[in-house]
Order: sequence, then C-alpha cells, then structure tokens
Amino acid sequence: MMARAVLNQADITRALTRISHEILESNRGASDLVILGIPTRGVALAHRIAETISRIEPSSPSPAELAGALDVTMYRDDLGRTRTRTPHPTELPADGIDGKTVVLVDDVLYSGRTIRAALDALADLGRAKAVRLAVLVDRGHREYPIRADFVGKNLPSSKHERINVHLDEIDGEDVVTIEGGDE
Repeated sequence: MMARAVLNQADITRALTRISHEILESNRGASDLVILGIPTRGVALAHRIAETISRIEPSSPSPAELAGALDVTMYRDDLGRTRTRTPHPTELPADGIDGKTVVLVDDVLYSGRTIRAALDALADLGRAKAVRLAVLVDRGHREYPIRADFVGKNLPSSKHERINVHLDEIDGEDVVTIEGGDE
C-alpha cells in the first residue's frame, strides 16, 4: 500500500501557526485559555500551539501553564471492541479548567467519537466557560454532530483510506500521509 504525503513539515508548521492566531483572535488573547491535547499526537500538537501562542503574545502564560493533556481512554465507547488501550495521564494547568476557555486538540477528526469521549472526560474535571476544538486534519465521515472550530487542513477521504500523522516528537519526522482507498 503506497502512502502519499499530503502535508510536510513546513505545511504543518504553517497550519499550527494559523490555528494559534485563530485561537488568540477567537479568545481575544490568551487570558483564561487552556489547551488540552488528546493523546498521543494531540498532546504534542497542543504543546506546539501553546509555544506558538507564547511567541505571538509575550504577555500570555508560559507554554507549560497553557498546555496539558486529557486522557479519554475510559470514556471511549469502543473499549470492549478494540485492542487494549494504554491510559495516559491527564495533565491540567495548576488552576484547572473552571471558567476557562478550553481548546481540545487532536491530530485527525474522523467519526467524532474521540471528541465525544473528550467532552465527557472534560465534564468530569470541571466546568469550562467554553470548549473549542482544533484539529490538524479534518477528514470527514462524522458519526456524531461534532465540528472543529480550528482546522489545519480539510482532507476529504474515502472510508477505505488511512490518514497517518507523524510528528517529530513521537515519530522522528513531521509529515501527514494518506494511503489506501483501493477497495
């Protein structure tokens, strides 16, 4: 199965920079903002967005104070049907999410099931003022009525295709590929 690159390192950097600007514009700055990545690659993306926001707006909290991780493992509706999932620790900023605008970050938005699980997990942690969604790739095929507020690239795809996001922090390179679709 041949994989075709659809985003390279420069494309990913540009997309995350644009998303960071859009988040700041939507939130009117970085105050009361929390950026939570959904493991695994969403966490790396959330940290990159937080670093970019800190560079764009120097008065913003540090990246460590902005970004965190939200484990959704136990909130998934497919736990009994899929391979064993390893829980990842949830890491919230010291002052939590109450009254904050939370931006959930994931690598690929597909059916919406992971984001539904993230919303359930988030509700157990506190009461956010607002919840937004940022994704690097939106590939369509929703099963839940979920839409991203910030999208790096819309990539319409067949259900038979696979979108692979590789990030330097995890995979040693930044690239998004698409493969399959022959069925």
